[in-house]
Amino acid sequence: MEAPVSAAHPRITIDPNICHGQPTVRGLRYPVQNVLEYLASGMSEAEILADYEDLEAEDLRACQAYAADIVQVRSIYRLAS
Repeated sequence: MEAPVSAAHPRITIDPNICHGQPTVRGLRYPVQNVLEYLASGMSEAEILADYEDLEAEDLRACQAYAADIVQVRSIYRLAS
């Protein structure tokens, strides 16, 4: 029952039966969050791809693009002073 999160992110899928419904890479058991943490920790693309042979370079870029879309701020409101 995996489905892409959107047409803009076909490599990022959500399936309630895989990783508790977290966004994952191509329905594999690689949560987007983990891939982003590897990149943020300083691992190179080559190191990640060597350690996780199911992943492709395009998967890493897809995770970054998905994260960039998720953190877009539409509006900011002041809640309290």
